[in-house]
Amino acid sequence: MDQAAEWAKKVGVKYPVICGAMYPCSNPELVGAVGAAGGLGIVQPLSLVYVYRMDLRKGLQQIKELSGGKPYGFNALIEASSKIYMDRMKAWVDIALEEGCRFFVTALGNPKWVVDKVKAVDGLVFHDVTERKWAEKAVAAGVDGLICVNRRAGGHAGTKSPEELYRDLESLKVPLVAAGGVGDAKQFTDLLNMGYAAVQMGTRFIATTESKAHDDYKKAILDANESDVVLTERLTGVPVAVINTPTVKKFGTKAGPIARWLLKHKKAKHWVRLYYSLKSFRTLKHSSLKGVGYLDFFQAGKSVETIHDIPSAKQVVESFGERWLTQRSKP
Repeated sequence: MDQAAEWAKKVGVKYPVICGAMYPCSNPELVGAVGAAGGLGIVQPLSLVYVYRMDLRKGLQQIKELSGGKPYGFNALIEASSKIYMDRMKAWVDIALEEGCRFFVTALGNPKWVVDKVKAVDGLVFHDVTERKWAEKAVAAGVDGLICVNRRAGGHAGTKSPEELYRDLESLKVPLVAAGGVGDAKQFTDLLNMGYAAVQMGTRFIATTESKAHDDYKKAILDANESDVVLTERLTGVPVAVINTPTVKKFGTKAGPIARWLLKHKKAKHWVRLYYSLKSFRTLKHSSLKGVGYLDFFQAGKSVETIHDIPSAKQVVESFGERWLTQRSKP
């Protein structure tokens, strides 16, 4: 697991544990608690600004205070579907850099402009990928590593197993972070033993005391089995992993035929994704924070199978991290 120790040292954290960016579940208290415990919490700016109604700079300052000045990361979704959105994201990246953030996770576009900004201050950029062709493009753009989103992940999941993704991407010779399906310490260390440099988790951190997710959402995670996680196109137009609740069953999981056709169009697909994204922001915000009294669209990964309690974020980070340290110390 030396690659994990190297990654943790380079990032400035104690453990190779990442709390992934989640809309709408990345509240400041959760991100700060993960950092304070020795992991790396990733800020989701849309959540911070539009869900928790915070000025971005003040939100980042609060996270730094909650973490005791420990490192945190910043999620930059960079698909160029709207100039207004891209201008806003570029301004947000600048603010994050000014506030001392040095770890960025990019997704859904060419990360080159983020790489140029972040490398200028000796920061790190990791890019979300689900397969080799996107990974090659990201590495060519200069990223420092890859977040390898597998088919066990919640939200926008990949199509390959953690093992398949690692074999496909290992030869690129950059640090690989496993993302998807990890709910207990054994799964965590198994992936580090496989060769991953760190492990990113989302569902496990939703079911913690610091998370602002509604109690109905947390209970759904505790009650669900792996087979209860299904893919729906009804939220964003592309498959999203959610718990198969009564609402999901009622609405179905397939996008309409017109939407599916438009999503295959070279130019129209960006506008369709934007439409779906704006629509899903409201749905996910209210269902995640208000519970089944609104709509129960609960994003979650296959890790629900091994999540049976609601500990603090500190307990999660430390229990996973200490198991890793114990294994490293064995001859």
